[in-house]
Amino acid sequence: MSRKISVSYSSIAGTQAGLGRTSAGQTVIADRPSGVAGGEGLGFNGAELLAASLGGCFWNDLHHVSEALGATVSVRRVEAWVDLAGEPPRIVRAHIAVALEGDAAERVFEEARDSSTIAHSLLAAFPIVFERLGA
Repeated sequence: MSRKISVSYSSIAGTQAGLGRTSAGQTVIADRPSGVAGGEGLGFNGAELLAASLGGCFWNDLHHVSEALGATVSVRRVEAWVDLAGEPPRIVRAHIAVALEGDAAERVFEEARDSSTIAHSLLAAFPIVFERLGA
């Protein structure tokens, strides 16, 4: 089964930033840093959006796995970042670090790591390191 998920971007009046909107109505702003190619720093650049996608997806994965296992865990923090290199710059690796607590925290972490939609979609392009903080 496949499904389509989309975001449509349109201009924000008086800026060169784009307002992205999903079919469900959620929004995000895409922009460049202030002073770069007309950017004003009003929103995320592409690499930040990708890091946000990785971290947000993994945040949700942890909760989905926890519920599926009937486990009680507390997700305290998810940090995601990407490393860029080269010219033009490209993402060469990503890192996801997680702080979570509970009796089943390690199992929830491992199952979320092994099934994360966005991370597994990108693994063919670059390595992604998963780390459990305070474990």
